[in-house]
Amino acid sequence: QVQLVESGGGLVQAGDSLMLSCATSGLDFRNHAFGWFRQSRQSPGKERDFVAAISWSGSDTYYSDSVKGRFTISRDNAGTTVHLQMNSLKPEDTAIYYCTADANTVPSPTWLKYLKIWGQGTPVTVSS
Repeated sequence: QVQLVESGGGLVQAGDSLMLSCATSGLDFRNHAFGWFRQSRQSPGKERDFVAAISWSGSDTYYSDSVKGRFTISRDNAGTTVHLQMNSLKPEDTAIYYCTADANTVPSPTWLKYLKIWGQGTPVTVSS
């Protein structure tokens, strides 16, 4: 059974840092690309927003304009975990953060509706 389990969320102040982790099981880690999306709790019906993604080898990374320069996605292909280092957090980063995996494409907003493997999410709250 494929599982993605996010952790590391919490309540922090603006300017602080957090590292989110996505622990995987039941899939061939090196044959999947990964991504992070987020969804505001104030807008539960709104589509999830793309945050970051990483290719199968880890050599290519992608970021939304809103997090570029502050967030870093990484993967350890010797292990089974994907990380999202979040620095200089802002109140507008407050959301539930979800990890996703795909064997055929690097997760992106274009492919959102085709992404089938998701974790349960971890909440991040940034106070001003």
